[in-house]
Amino acid sequence: MPLKGVSFLVSPDLLHTLCSMGHGDEIVLADAHFPSSSICKNGNAKELRADGHNIPDLLEAILDLIPLDTYVSHPVALMEMVPDDKKSGLTVPVWDKYKEIAKKAEGKEIRFEMVERFAFYDRAKKAFAVLHTGEVSKYGNIIVKKGIVMSSHQAN
Repeated sequence: MPLKGVSFLVSPDLLHTLCSMGHGDEIVLADAHFPSSSICKNGNAKELRADGHNIPDLLEAILDLIPLDTYVSHPVALMEMVPDDKKSGLTVPVWDKYKEIAKKAEGKEIRFEMVERFAFYDRAKKAFAVLHTGEVSKYGNIIVKKGIVMSSHQAN
């Protein structure tokens, strides 16, 4: 059953996962081409599915519920392009969408880290969860590091 203030894109499993994550835990929002199942089977990450949904909408819904980690310089990571794609001049418009969504959610510019492809896979294996999506943008994968939620009297 849907909840007030929680996007319908956030499944019960995803909501439970976000609540279970602690400060500094990471969730990978994986595009449709990402080897989510094998990454999770060969690592510690929990596999979640959101097939048919794009990452920008899911990212916005997730960042409505959890803050980014303010204790690290780059609380968000993207998969860096392989050299041939860089040389060809490939652009990744979805990255700009991610930056806009993070800025809106946090009220400031957020620094994104670029992670080499195989290092990204290794990092994903250590993530708390991998959310496999229907995103088809090339290099659409993103890692989000959870921050802490301050109560209203602690924030002042």
